[in-house]
Amino acid sequence: MLNSSIGRKLIMALSGAFLIIFLTQHLLINLTSLIPDNGKLFNIISHFMGNNPVVQFVLQPILIAGVIIHFTMGMYLEVLNQRTRQVSYIVYSGKSGASWASRNMIISGLVILAFLIMHFYDFWVPEMVYKYVEFNPLDENRYFHELQEKFYKGGVVKVIMYCVSFILLGLHLSHGFSSSLQSMGINKGPIKLITVLFSVLVPLGFIIIAIFHYTTTNIH
Repeated sequence: MLNSSIGRKLIMALSGAFLIIFLTQHLLINLTSLIPDNGKLFNIISHFMGNNPVVQFVLQPILIAGVIIHFTMGMYLEVLNQRTRQVSYIVYSGKSGASWASRNMIISGLVILAFLIMHFYDFWVPEMVYKYVEFNPLDENRYFHELQEKFYKGGVVKVIMYCVSFILLGLHLSHGFSSSLQSMGINKGPIKLITVLFSVLVPLGFIIIAIFHYTTTNIH
């Protein structure tokens, strides 16, 4: 499959589609933190996701594998494209009017990868330490407070980094989502509108969450 151009694009498309599903699920969960119930629903969902063995030991490793496959394949395709004097993982000519997003997928991808590493360090690593290193007792009410604390203590610089990363995510999605669907032969009609809306609304949702918790949290 790696020896075929179509096969490589299909791997990129399928891994990207999987990450899009994860993004949607992740956003929906985090949006519950905006509900004015003092984090009750967010705590319930986060506790379930953080302690369900299927999520932790099946879905989570699959997610990590999906991220590795997608970014590794992206870098591989970029090397191939450089060799053939192309700019992105689709055939591109400078005269074709290709968008900035399509011409700079590798740049936005690397920034997003750096953001993911930072995000894992901020949230996933402390969670693993809390449960599997320190063996702290279960506390289903801690998640909302921890979310607020992360954004508040991270300061405005951290929030700006999040916002810039999500803007680049939107640009990355605007081309990547469309290309993934095109590779699978389903990028037609209303699907194009859905890709545009997704590329705008999902990053915007994450930006709103980051700004909201930074500006409304008051921890002493």
